[in-house]
Amino acid sequence: MRILVDADACPVVKIVEHTAEKYRIPVVLLCDTNHVLQSDYSEVLTVGVGADAVDFKLVSICQKGDIVVTQDYGVAAMILGKGAYGIHQSGRWYTDENIDQMLMERHFAKKARNAKKRNHIKGPAKRTVEDDIRFEKSLEKLIQKCRRE
Repeated sequence: MRILVDADACPVVKIVEHTAEKYRIPVVLLCDTNHVLQSDYSEVLTVGVGADAVDFKLVSICQKGDIVVTQDYGVAAMILGKGAYGIHQSGRWYTDENIDQMLMERHFAKKARNAKKRNHIKGPAKRTVEDDIRFEKSLEKLIQKCRRE
């Protein structure tokens, strides 16, 4: 088991590393050449620039039993198909039971955005300490689940 992180602008990298080190799980951080990452614990894989270069690399190296941290529902769907586990930076797990609904919601949200004449899209709310605690607890539960299976 490894933890793979879609690390471009990922706010939970330090939490992932801290938790992984506690459980002695290797971590791979994937980023493109527009981001510079360094880590004392994780392996850092820098992938060439491209709209989905990191996503494709992550899916290609992902193996059954790995845990993948991503906010991309498309990536989540592909890694689930490979037998890996997925978790969003919010702490929500991606599962075979919820991924279709999440992809459909993403599709409808995109259609709604494209239908508006003005595309002023409010970004996500600022991340809080509570968000970080929720993610860490959820990641620990996922690690424990993976170890049991």
